[in-house]
Amino acid sequence: MRTRTRFLLLVLSVLVPSFIAAALAVAYVYRDAQAAQNRSMAETARAMALLVDNELEKKEEVLRVLAASPALADNRLPVFYDYARDVVIAPDAHIVLFDLESRQLLNTLRPYGSVLPIRNVSNLSQLMTKHGNGGMLVSDLFTGQVVKRHVFAIQVPVKAGGSVRHLLAMAVSAGSLQGLLMRQHLPAAWLATVVDRKGVIVARTRDPERYVGKMVRESSRIRMAQAPDTMYESRTLDGIDSRVFASTVPGAEWKVLLSVPHSELRQAPLRAAALLGGLMTLLLLIGLAAAHRFANRAMAPLEALGESAKALGDGVELPYRPLGWAELDTVAQRLAEASTRIRHAQSEMEARVATAIAATERAQTALLKNQKLEALGRLTGGIAHEYNNLLQTLTTALQLASFSTREDKVKTLIQTCQRTVTRATVLTGQLGSFGRQQEARVATVDICDQLHSAVQLIKGSLRNDVTVEVHCEKDVWPVTLEPLQFDIALLNLALNGRDAMPGGGTLRLQASNVSHDGVDGTLLRGDYVLVSMTDTGCGMTPDVMARALDPFFTTKPPGQGTGLGLPQAYAFAVQAGGTLVLDSIPGIGTRVDMYLLRAQEVVPVVAAPPQAASSSRASGTVLFVEDDPLVREAVVRALGDSGFEVLVADNGEAALRLLESEGCRPDVVFSDIVMPGQVSGVDLATILKQRYPGLPIVLATGYTEQQVALPGIRIVAKPYRIEEVVDLLSSAVRGQAGN
Repeated sequence: MRTRTRFLLLVLSVLVPSFIAAALAVAYVYRDAQAAQNRSMAETARAMALLVDNELEKKEEVLRVLAASPALADNRLPVFYDYARDVVIAPDAHIVLFDLESRQLLNTLRPYGSVLPIRNVSNLSQLMTKHGNGGMLVSDLFTGQVVKRHVFAIQVPVKAGGSVRHLLAMAVSAGSLQGLLMRQHLPAAWLATVVDRKGVIVARTRDPERYVGKMVRESSRIRMAQAPDTMYESRTLDGIDSRVFASTVPGAEWKVLLSVPHSELRQAPLRAAALLGGLMTLLLLIGLAAAHRFANRAMAPLEALGESAKALGDGVELPYRPLGWAELDTVAQRLAEASTRIRHAQSEMEARVATAIAATERAQTALLKNQKLEALGRLTGGIAHEYNNLLQTLTTALQLASFSTREDKVKTLIQTCQRTVTRATVLTGQLGSFGRQQEARVATVDICDQLHSAVQLIKGSLRNDVTVEVHCEKDVWPVTLEPLQFDIALLNLALNGRDAMPGGGTLRLQASNVSHDGVDGTLLRGDYVLVSMTDTGCGMTPDVMARALDPFFTTKPPGQGTGLGLPQAYAFAVQAGGTLVLDSIPGIGTRVDMYLLRAQEVVPVVAAPPQAASSSRASGTVLFVEDDPLVREAVVRALGDSGFEVLVADNGEAALRLLESEGCRPDVVFSDIVMPGQVSGVDLATILKQRYPGLPIVLATGYTEQQVALPGIRIVAKPYRIEEVVDLLSSAVRGQAGN
C-alpha cells in the first residue's frame, strides 16, 4: 500500500466517525426544530384566542356601561333607546333589551315602539338554563331575524336592588371577528378559524363568505371536546392536509383553530437540517481536500529523496536542496555529501591502477546500498515513531474521555480536540464545532444576589455610554424561579433599553417587596417581589406599547430584532407566578415592572466546598444499580477504593433478582432512576421500601419525568462528585447502624 493511501486512510479514520456524529446531529436538529415549531404554533393559537377574548370583553364593557344607565334603572326605555343608539354606532352591532322571559323590549335596529320578533333564535336561553343569568354569556352563531346575516350575541344582566331586572344583549356581526383575524397578518398558507361551542365557523381567514356558518369536520369537533388546548392532524374544509393547533377562548367557550399545512411545517426543520448537513458535508470535503493536499506535500519530499537515491545509485553528484522537512532535510544533506564523496572517490580510483577498479566498484556499490538502507530506515522509523506517539496518545485519550462523560459541552470540546488531531495530521485542514445550551433548573434564590450576578452578563452586552445602577431594598423576599431564564429576561430588557438610548443613558434596576390586593385583576392577592428596569431612552408611543408584548412584534428594521425579547420576559414573569407591566412616556423613557411571587420557603444555604478527603475509610455494603457500563466501571471502582463492598446490578430487575437469589442484605442501595426494563429506579425504591423497611436508598438522575414522592429517599443529580456520594452513603450506613 502506498504511503499516500495510508495518509488518506488515516485521515478518513478520524473524519468518518465525525461525519456519522454529524449525521446524528442533523437528525436531532430536525426533530428539535419540529418540536420548537409545534410550541411556537401552539403559542400563536393561544395568543389569537386571547385576542378574540379581548374583543369580546370590549363588547361586554360597552354592555356594562349601558346596563348602568340611569334611564334604564328608571325604566325610561325611550330615553335608554336613544342613549343605546348613540353609544353603539358600529354598523356591525346593535343592542337588544329583553325581559326575564327573553321577550324583546327594544331593538336599536327597529324604531322604538315598533313590533319586535317574539322568537329568540340564539341559544342564550339554553345557556341561561345551564349557567344562570347572573353573568356575561356569549351565544353561538345564528342568523339574525332582523339583519338576516350571521351574528352572535353577548348578554349581561341588568340588576336593580340586587336582583336581575332585564337582560341586555349586543348582537354582533361575525364579520367583526373576521377583521380581527385578518389584522394578524398570518402567512398566506396558514388558516385561522374561530368556531363556536357547536363547531360552527364564526370567522375564517380564507374564503369566509363560503365557510362561515358551516360545521367543521366531526373529527375536529371530537378532538376539540377532549381538551381546552390540543394539537391534531386533520384536513381543512377546503381539502388541505394540515396540523391544527386548537386553543379555547376563555370567556366564550369558543375555539380558535390555527391550521398550518404539512408542507409549511416541514420547511423550517428541513432548512435547518439541510443547512447543518450541508455544512458538515462541506467540512468533510474540505478535510478530504486538505488531507489530499497534505498527502501530496508529504509525498513530494519522499519522492525527491527517491529520485536523489536513484541518482546517487547512478553515480551522479547531487546538489543539496532543502525539502522543508527537518528529518528529510538531514537525509538529503547526507545523501548530497555522500554523493560528493563518492564522486571524488570515483575520480581518485579512476586515476589508480586498473586492477583496483573492480574492488572500488564493489566497495562503491556496497556503500550505496548501505546508505540507502540507512536513510530509508531512519526516515520510515522516525515517521513511524513520531506519528505513532502523537496519534496513539491523542486518539486513545480522546476516545476514553468521550466514553467517560455525558456532558454535552465536554463532548464538544473533545470533538474539537479530535478535529485538532486531524489538523495536526493535515497541517492546513480545519473543522468547525457546535454546542447545546444547558437547561436551567428551578431554585429558590435571593433576588438581590441574582440581580448582581445578572448585571455582570448585562454589562458585557451594553455600550460604554450606558450606565447600569442596581438598588435593592433591605430584606427582599426570596423568589422561586429559573435563574437562567431570569438572567435572559433581564438581558432582553437591557438590550431593548440600550437600543432605546442610541446616545447613551442610564439603566436602573430596582428590587422591592410589594403586597397586591388583587383588585385590578392583573395579579392575585398576595406578596410579590417587584423587579423594575427603567431606561432614559426615547420611550414608546401608546400604539407601540399596546403591542409591545405581542410575539414577533418589533419596531426594529428587518434583521435587527425578532420581537421576542419582551414576550420572553413576560412569559417568564407569568411562569414565576406574577406578571409584567409596561409604563412608557415618549421622550422620557420606559419602565418595565416584573412582579414575581414570593416564595414560601427560604433560600437554601449553599453547602461549603468539600474538604480534602479524610484518612478514614468508608465501610459497609452498597448495592449499586446502573445500566451504563462506563458509569458502572468508574463508580464501582471509586466506591471500592473508598472502602465500600460493592454489589453491582445493571438494571432494576437484576437488582431484585440479586436480592432474592443470594439473600444478601446491603447496608444501602444506590440506584440510577432512568434505566431500561420494567423497573425504573423509582419503582425499585418503592419495592424495596415495601419489602425492606428501613433500608436506606439513594437515587441518582440526570433527568427524569417521573415524580419521586417517596419519604426518606435522597436524590443526587448527575454529574455528582464521588466525594459527596461517599459521604452521603456513609451517613446512610451509619444511620442504619444507629437504628
